[in-house]
Amino acid sequence: MALKKRGGLGSGMSSLFSSNEIEEKHSGGVLEVDINKITPNPKQPRNKFDDATLMELADSIKEVGVLQPITVKKNGDFYIIIAGERRWRAARIAGLEKIPAIEKDLDELKILEAALIENVQREDLNPMEEAYTYKRLSEEYSLSQEQIAKKVGKSRTVVANAIRLLNLDERVQTFIKENRISNGHGRALIPLDKEQQFELAERIIDEGLSVRQIEELVKEIQNPQPEEEKKTEKTIAPNPELARACVEIAKDLKSIFGTKVTIKNGKKKGKIEIEYYSPDELDRIVGLMKKNM
Repeated sequence: MALKKRGGLGSGMSSLFSSNEIEEKHSGGVLEVDINKITPNPKQPRNKFDDATLMELADSIKEVGVLQPITVKKNGDFYIIIAGERRWRAARIAGLEKIPAIEKDLDELKILEAALIENVQREDLNPMEEAYTYKRLSEEYSLSQEQIAKKVGKSRTVVANAIRLLNLDERVQTFIKENRISNGHGRALIPLDKEQQFELAERIIDEGLSVRQIEELVKEIQNPQPEEEKKTEKTIAPNPELARACVEIAKDLKSIFGTKVTIKNGKKKGKIEIEYYSPDELDRIVGLMKKNM
């Protein structure tokens, strides 16, 4: 906030600073603040800024200036950014000496909330940054997931699922931060131990596995088929009549669906496998099933 003269004291304080060190009042309650007197918020949820988009914003600022003021809090002779760190960084790259800012007197919780809400609403946070911030709001400020959800305009389920990602192996969390796997993949891996999480995460990257495929693999790991049952299924004498019938049925189904069909018989149950090789082919097969029902 610009210094106001109050008798001799205000005048004396002003005389201690050169004119370019004092922020200039801008229209509508907006200040023009020395860009070097502004510091980032140490509790900023976002800790990674894309260099390419910063350069694009800097080029725009060179052309038209900073259109939306940043929000700051006075901190001694300096200011802490509440919202708008990306604009401030880009303005520095653009070579601006001053930047428009609105000063607000907020406590730490409100500052964190403001930074979080800005980033979440603009989808600037990666899933792990979002998860860490929700956890901080919960642990440092004793907010429930319901309260956090209301503050950021999301459902409690979304907040809960985000926080669950913190149960992942740190290497897997890094994969999510780097956008090498999705947060959906991450949630599917949570039931496994840390090493299993990492091993499957590497398979996701190497093999391009979908979330659904990972969910199935996790089920298999959690509920392995007993060795005795596997052995029984392999060694059980098949019913010759049933086996011949299954071969014929598989042929009939193959001609109907135009793809490989396999019928497998176990001790207590059997299964039919219909192969497809693309989403379009799956749609075609489902259409044929509905048609023949």
